[in-house]
Amino acid sequence: MKPKNKDADDLSAHPDVDYSKPLTFGPKELGFDYSYGFSGSLDMAPYVWVENGQATAIPTDTTISVDDKGFWRKGVTSSDFNHADVLQHVTDQSVAFIEKNANKPFFLYFALPAPHTPILPSSQFMGKSNTNMYGDFVLQVDDVVGQIEAILKQKGISENTLIIFTSDNGCSPKANFKELARVSHDPSYIYRGHKADIYEGGHRVPFVVKWPKRIKAGTQSDVTICTTDFFATAAEIVDYKMEDNMGEDSFSMLPILVGSKSTKPAREATVHHSIEGRFAIRKENWKLVLWPGSGGWTFPNTKKDLAGLPKYQLFDLDKDPGEENNLFAQNPTKVKELEDLMKKYINDGRSTPGKIQKNDPAKNWTQLEWMTNPNPSR
Repeated sequence: MKPKNKDADDLSAHPDVDYSKPLTFGPKELGFDYSYGFSGSLDMAPYVWVENGQATAIPTDTTISVDDKGFWRKGVTSSDFNHADVLQHVTDQSVAFIEKNANKPFFLYFALPAPHTPILPSSQFMGKSNTNMYGDFVLQVDDVVGQIEAILKQKGISENTLIIFTSDNGCSPKANFKELARVSHDPSYIYRGHKADIYEGGHRVPFVVKWPKRIKAGTQSDVTICTTDFFATAAEIVDYKMEDNMGEDSFSMLPILVGSKSTKPAREATVHHSIEGRFAIRKENWKLVLWPGSGGWTFPNTKKDLAGLPKYQLFDLDKDPGEENNLFAQNPTKVKELEDLMKKYINDGRSTPGKIQKNDPAKNWTQLEWMTNPNPSR
């Protein structure tokens, strides 16, 4: 079903896509018994519901939205797909799944299409946040999570059901930070940058966990974790023995969740990645950004911005959580320590203990290539 034309912004230009045929690779091939969803985020075509690898309707129309907040890319849309109804629709599907499977252990991956673009709060939430449309959309997200909690309680399984609410990146600039600043709100809080950037504003996200039977309410931890840790955590919960080549960067966070007395984190360091493929590595309070700029959408991010800047950035996050003071020149020993650790992870193909895994060697990693071959769009 892969189109020959790679123009992903207009899938109406792909007559070779046969939506009547099932996917050749999807959630089923990755171990899921049942799946229902669409192809990506809600601003990426095609706009088609896919149930167990099969489109629920053949798309015939081509739609596009040009509104700044309600933007979605041009692409084919099926008759049963309505952007404004998607958030509640996937919630209804999830509730129905829980109702059907409440009498046995289950795993539900509920990938919310919000508050990602397009920002489409329903009429019930419009104006209710006293911020802007993005704030209203966040309220709706809170409501649908509440619907999931409600069905768990109704089925009598909420006490022993683990719920994890988190995000894959920081807030998008589509939220309109200037509008939100007028009501004294900054989605990135004290941190620099936002979605797509290598800075903390692009990586620090909410992480809320509820598991009444095993986690004491109000428990907090300042141990650094990463969403790659879901793999090892789930494996430990169900007592699954991981093979050596599984989850090469995954550490179980279960001891942290259940309040283990051990205060030493399993993770030695955390690797960050920006939208442009720029990396950073954080160990304890130190973070080395292996690039002179944001690696994303905020300043400095153009060839002109980056001219004359040090090749790396080093921050002490305990003293400087806003990443304003680059200590690269003052701490060559720390820079080398973190750079060497990053190279070790690359060469080992992992950051967890175990056998070396296949990976591109560090010697082939040219971090500064972009400086001599900038993105033509810049």
